[in-house]
Amino acid sequence: MKHYIQITAGRGPVECARAVTLVARELLKAIPNLELTDSEPHNQVDGCFMSMTFTTAEPIPLSIVNDWQGTILWRSTKNPYRPGHKRSNWFVGINFFDEVELPHIDESEITYETCRSGGKGGQNVNKVETAVRATHTPTGLSVKCSDERSQSQNKTLARERLLLKFHKQNDKAVADSQTRQWGNHDSLERGNPVKKFSGPL
Repeated sequence: MKHYIQITAGRGPVECARAVTLVARELLKAIPNLELTDSEPHNQVDGCFMSMTFTTAEPIPLSIVNDWQGTILWRSTKNPYRPGHKRSNWFVGINFFDEVELPHIDESEITYETCRSGGKGGQNVNKVETAVRATHTPTGLSVKCSDERSQSQNKTLARERLLLKFHKQNDKAVADSQTRQWGNHDSLERGNPVKKFSGPL
């Protein structure tokens, strides 16, 4: 499983975007084996990032998570972007999250049950168990198919529909994870930092 660390400037100004870069350097001192997987550069100034996301396959010690997760303060001793600007406190947010593990369907995990269709379609459909219910045992996902007059055809359709339903759930899990990650940009708390640094921007 991959582990991710996202550093965000939220909707802050260029100084916060520069602080993202500087905090990332400090983070890499604490966790040297991180790899940069995604970044959003500032749209006007080089060397500044609105967000940076790192990943590692190695477990991240809980002590580091507790020490870094939350709001980070960078107190600037020199501001080349707005010299003379009175504000010197710039905040960024750090969030830890794990890769979304999507389950995989193995054919041996699907059970099939036959049942009567109970609908229109003639005596064969009503008297013979032509309908098929396919169930993915580990998750409990289930679909029933009675479209065809043949049990074998319904079994094939039931399997296809079960896989489609399964993949839709996986897509939703990925989408929910991405929504939470984007939400981190808007939920940055500008205050109560868990860690503080100081230096020129």
